Amino acid sequence: MPELPEVETTRRGIAPHLVGRSVTGVVVRDHRLRWPVPPGLARHLVGQPLQAVERRAKYLLLRFPAGTVLLHLGMSGSLRIVRAATPADAHDHVDLVFGAQALRLRDPRRFGSIHWVTGDPARHPLLARLGPEPLGDGFDAVCLRAAAHRRRVAAKTLLMDSQVVVGVGNIYANEALFRAGIRPTRRSDRLTRADCARLVEAVRAVLTAAIAVGGTTLRDFVREDGSPGYFVSDLRVYGRGGETCAVCGAVLKATRLGQRATVYCPRCQR
Repeated sequence: MPELPEVETTRRGIAPHLVGRSVTGVVVRDHRLRWPVPPGLARHLVGQPLQAVERRAKYLLLRFPAGTVLLHLGMSGSLRIVRAATPADAHDHVDLVFGAQALRLRDPRRFGSIHWVTGDPARHPLLARLGPEPLGDGFDAVCLRAAAHRRRVAAKTLLMDSQVVVGVGNIYANEALFRAGIRPTRRSDRLTRADCARLVEAVRAVLTAAIAVGGTTLRDFVREDGSPGYFVSDLRVYGRGGETCAVCGAVLKATRLGQRATVYCPRCQR
């Protein structure tokens, strides 16, 4: 599933090629995404210049003078820039056409979504209750500890709560907890101010590193081979249950939290 670094990589990949250009057409081959594609999308967009490509949590915001396209990649979606005349594959559901090029949404599982928003997108129901951005000033040890003591859930569950902090999915929650030396199952109300400070720093470090690595694959967004431009991170614990910890050599433990695979080091994480 695309997580925050993948979505940010997507944003950086498409923006330089499309910002400032006007939409000349909209092609909807299958409107059946998680929610139906708005039927009047072409009427809203044709002739409109793309002013900016922004990100909020795992959502992309394509800003136009008349409104905003709010787009989520779901579990299997990807965006790429292709020649507008390129034949579509079975899972290529929507094209936003910019002259000879098109921004193409591919989504095999159709859990992604496209919405047309007028007014302030921050007030849209999908965005209105979201917590702070993990790389922004609003995410710090004070706000994390306050949320931790209100919820009394596992530390990993806390990190993955989008009302506490946005965009920290399963992979990066595992990695951040490892870097911070905090066991995923530790109850959140037992996290100290120092624990929360380490965790904030770890979340930022993991996401920043992943985005930096993703930046090396930006060229993939203008290929036509279906490559989404994602990257393989240097993961220390995720998906490595039963292997040895790279720090201390202990055997990594695997469990499940909230139906999610969770791996940790029983020696490094307390």
